[in-house]
Amino acid sequence: MKILRYIASFVVILLFQTTAESFAQPRLVVNIVVSSMRADDLTRYEKNFSEGGFRRLIYGGATFYNASYDYMQTTTPVSLATLTTGAQPSTHGVVAEEWFEYITNNRISLINDDKERCVDFSSGTGNYSPRQLTAQTLSDALLEQHPESRIATIAVEPLSAIVTAGHSGEVYWMEKNKGYWTTSSYYTDKLPDWVKSYNQADISRAYVMNRWTAILPYDNYINSQVLHIEGLHSKRNKRIEFIDSTNGKPAKRVPITDIYKHIAMTPTGNSVMFSFAKQVIAQCEMGKDETPDMLNIVLDTPRNISEHFGPESVEYEDMIYRLDHELADFITYAIAQVASPEQVLITLSSDHGTSPSYNSPNKVKERFNTMQAEVITNAYIGSLHGNGQWVLGYIDRAIYLNHNLIREKELSLADLQHEVATFMMQLRGVSHAVSAHAMRSSYFGSGYGKKMQNGYYPRRSGDVIINLMPGWIEENGRKRSSSGSMYLYDRQVPLIIFGGGVKPAQNHDSVDLTSVTPTIAHILGITPPSAAEGEKLNIIKR
Repeated sequence: MKILRYIASFVVILLFQTTAESFAQPRLVVNIVVSSMRADDLTRYEKNFSEGGFRRLIYGGATFYNASYDYMQTTTPVSLATLTTGAQPSTHGVVAEEWFEYITNNRISLINDDKERCVDFSSGTGNYSPRQLTAQTLSDALLEQHPESRIATIAVEPLSAIVTAGHSGEVYWMEKNKGYWTTSSYYTDKLPDWVKSYNQADISRAYVMNRWTAILPYDNYINSQVLHIEGLHSKRNKRIEFIDSTNGKPAKRVPITDIYKHIAMTPTGNSVMFSFAKQVIAQCEMGKDETPDMLNIVLDTPRNISEHFGPESVEYEDMIYRLDHELADFITYAIAQVASPEQVLITLSSDHGTSPSYNSPNKVKERFNTMQAEVITNAYIGSLHGNGQWVLGYIDRAIYLNHNLIREKELSLADLQHEVATFMMQLRGVSHAVSAHAMRSSYFGSGYGKKMQNGYYPRRSGDVIINLMPGWIEENGRKRSSSGSMYLYDRQVPLIIFGGGVKPAQNHDSVDLTSVTPTIAHILGITPPSAAEGEKLNIIKR
């Protein structure tokens, strides 16, 4: 009997130890956002992925193939705020990079802040802060509950870094002169010595591609449109379609000379980001003790490449394959920093997808002229109520009206909003137009109304919100593709949760991206950010 009791006790101890180890709190959390990556990119390009990059995440983690945002305003600042707060825009308050303040009629910036100053290596572009962010982020929540945690957020662009980070942690982005890493005085009075040394060593320049050549033989690529990549040849007579070419000859290739443009517009940007990310982990000694640390990485370069070259381009596809190799190397590095692979949690997602691009010279480009919309709408209101500056401006599918003039003329704001919404439905390319009054006074439980209402925040949103027809984007001579609609190509993005004891699984259920932050908080054993409204995902521990 004593032997049996001993064996039983031993088994209980083993079970307890196994359970405790399986549910151990991660020591290092890495959240990676690949901007403008569509959900189907994971399957579209999978045959050319290596085993250690995307494939390792897809099949080694919990992969959600039907994750999407449930609102229309699928732009970078809005969706980054959603990812990191766990709330809809109607709650977290980020509806655009800018908006109009109705009392003064001034344009307000989400991050510009004259109260702050530049720090070292900023080249005069560091007057930023997160003061306009009203909702707590995951970084804020983690630091509040674990003050000793080391938290850092990095991105090429300050907007991406600040919105993702919120008010907490170390926050770095790249200045536009030589591509040095910098920050704002809101976060620190001066850069750490190791960041200064990193900049002085000019490490980013070492990653510059003197020529952008294909990483694979051309016949291995799925896409065919090309603008910048050199030396492509097809042995199978596969057609190489040069973007913006009307005579079958290559479009003019402009050499990229300055370092920042190179970082922003070529795969160099991802390489530079992961190089600096490794330094952040090492210098901050992340994952070295039992207190969870967190690194947020926002890859802005994929968005710039997809917008400029189009998601159908070889440039975008080539960037994805190069990113696959960068991921493989970084995952191996991150896991090597901790005692057990289970102590690293990696999430990979995107802020939005992107629209199809239209490059054929015989096809009418489906573009919405925003300046023309402002002028025509202002003239329409003037024809009804007299001349004046009735329209303050157009920002991200929203018309802002002059409330001061409307009061001065003793008009009904609600009636005028309705008139403008009705009028804008006549403009070419507009599929829906909803007034702010309707947003406030009605409840849209489904369909397009729900998606527009989920993105409406009364203090900052416009008077009339519009949605464009499928495939349409706002006119911009520098962009072949863009985001910001309620269509699947913009709303549906990849979502993978890898490590941290999470059991590998392939999930095809519908998932809202507001669930990401509550899920990470659950794994970390902390309370989600205060405004979070998403439900934690049903993931299983090993």
